[in-house]
Amino acid sequence: MSNPVSADIKSFPLASDPAKYTVRTITLEDLKDALRMGWEDFKAAPTHAILLALIYPVLGILLARTILGYSILPLLFPLAAGFALLGPFAALGFYDLSRRREQGESSTASHALSVLRSPSIGAMVFFGGLLLVLFLVWLTAANSIYNATFGYAPAASFPDFFHRVLTTAEGQQLIVVGCGVGFLFAFVALCISVVSFPLMLDRHASATDAMITSVRAVAQNPIPMAAWGLIVAALLIAGTIPFFLGLTVVIPVLGHATWHLYRKVIEPVAMPYEPSPQPKARRYAADFPVNLFSWGRKDR
Repeated sequence: MSNPVSADIKSFPLASDPAKYTVRTITLEDLKDALRMGWEDFKAAPTHAILLALIYPVLGILLARTILGYSILPLLFPLAAGFALLGPFAALGFYDLSRRREQGESSTASHALSVLRSPSIGAMVFFGGLLLVLFLVWLTAANSIYNATFGYAPAASFPDFFHRVLTTAEGQQLIVVGCGVGFLFAFVALCISVVSFPLMLDRHASATDAMITSVRAVAQNPIPMAAWGLIVAALLIAGTIPFFLGLTVVIPVLGHATWHLYRKVIEPVAMPYEPSPQPKARRYAADFPVNLFSWGRKDR
């Protein structure tokens, strides 16, 4: 006779088949609702979110200081745009804060760091590494496009750089080609990661299953997902002003909103059976040292 408890455990999708994650069809109203709930999550714990997001303005300020030498000035926009590629991984803590608030639990900065103890942290780090590689390839491609257009001589100043890009035929070509290539990178990142990290965090999916499910979600909802990509890009660009400080709000809100978007896109699963912890048998000093050897205990 089969054990019903074992059957329940086996039926729970533990990242063995991406088809077990049911994708739902959403509308543009769902995007609006996800952003609204993301904003509510941010307002519920703004201090925690800002503390977790401080790395972004700090990175932006350091980047601005480095660029004073003008040597990597052409990479200013690609670096800013590249936040969209790394954002899904960087927002892991915000997903967990939204998950905890959704379940009525307390949410603090330390709780966000509990994501590091997730059973799927290995898959999430691996997937984050893939996004980092994609980000580095994008920077290489952007630099190559600039060098192919203007040569290897660095810009003499900020005005010189903007004059090249905005007022010359070569600059217009650079904008068209660069934005086209950047769109391809952003499209790939959106397809493979739009719900991947929340799925790995919530359902402990493998990186492969999460990626496949994310692609399925985009394929089933092409218009809403395209709109979501535009919303993310627009907010990230707005967040870079001034000196990337706006990202202290944009990154947390988008992270929280992505969690709620995931909830709308992926059909929830019934709560799996979790056996309650068995009470530990009492041990007495008179039993020492017999109680050190578990196979010799009578209560085993």
